[in-house]
Amino acid sequence: MGEVSVTPFPLPLPQGMSAETFLAEYWQKKPLLIKAAFPGFKTPLSANEIAGMACEEGIESRLILERDGDTKWQLRHGPFDESVFSELPQSHWTLLIQEVHKYVPQLALLLESFRFIPNWRIDDIMVSYSPVDGSVGPHVDQYDVFLLQGLGRKRWQISTAEVCDDDLIAGIDLQILSHFEAEQSWQLEEGDMLYLPPGVIHHGVALEDSLTYSVGFRAPAECDLITSFIDYLAEERLSPEHYRDPDLTLQQHPGEISAASLQRVREIINTIPVNDDDLARWFGQVVTESKSGDRVEPNAQAITIDAFIQRFRQGEQLWRCELSRFACIEQEGSVLLFVAGSVEVLNHEVKDGLYLLCDQRIHHIAEWAELLKLPDNAALLCRLYNAGHLYFENDQG
Repeated sequence: MGEVSVTPFPLPLPQGMSAETFLAEYWQKKPLLIKAAFPGFKTPLSANEIAGMACEEGIESRLILERDGDTKWQLRHGPFDESVFSELPQSHWTLLIQEVHKYVPQLALLLESFRFIPNWRIDDIMVSYSPVDGSVGPHVDQYDVFLLQGLGRKRWQISTAEVCDDDLIAGIDLQILSHFEAEQSWQLEEGDMLYLPPGVIHHGVALEDSLTYSVGFRAPAECDLITSFIDYLAEERLSPEHYRDPDLTLQQHPGEISAASLQRVREIINTIPVNDDDLARWFGQVVTESKSGDRVEPNAQAITIDAFIQRFRQGEQLWRCELSRFACIEQEGSVLLFVAGSVEVLNHEVKDGLYLLCDQRIHHIAEWAELLKLPDNAALLCRLYNAGHLYFENDQG
């Protein structure tokens, strides 16, 4: 796999546009084409490497055949046998790999260019490879996405028309529109990028061998958030008491649920505790846990704090594990650190170190030299390193 020619700096926006302007005028509002968003971009993955990843257990992959499948727009799930790729037609298919940044550490640097959006909102990078005329059909996503052209050329067409279930092709495993009329169309070349807010119909078709990196953002459904929070409270806070009605009176109709019964249930619901601390702890754990259930393995040989600091001071970069998500919430007198779905309450003195730890994917000793004078900071970094959530760049060799 080649090197990624992307500098981990804020996203280049067109015509000197500031991040504030983008957020105010485009984010979740309207599409934006960003020509030469990453000038000179060279894809770190080849088509053969993507096909190889699709053959591996534990990597989520999909193959979509518009033609030449058992049905039109056939969807197949990996892992695949290598023979599948030698039997594919010359056109009209697409191979997709989810969470590709987890398996290519250098590719994870792309996410550093999107730090003007909160880290917890970032979901993953998906890579798609298509030969000429390859496509996944006109469809709608319910999340924000940046589509970066990594190889070849692709034509993107969009529409802001409303979509209902009757507009979808029946009898297939994909939600593809049966009819699509484009309102706007662009041709993207290597390094170009298209931002799309939720709900915009989009249709990308490869004009030649094409590779696209899709940077998607988490947009949990409100019903899922509420269900998750109630589950958290049920485990942590809610009373195990059972429904009681010692003042039950005789009803004329035993089949009726009485107003008094509903009132008792309402009173139970109204006792659900929703305080700031519960909300913070639940949400931080939810947004940092792995959606695919990945578990980070601790280092086989734990090292001491002194040994860790000595190695850091020798100049090695300290990287966040690609499987780990970090976040923090500042509270009065303390700071909550969330790592891969777990929570730790830390002294407020480590606040500056936690912000640096959670903001950045790569760390240099120059940034930490002063912070490491605080023993709690050194102990925290060493603890996360021994747990496998951080690693030194040379560890990967």
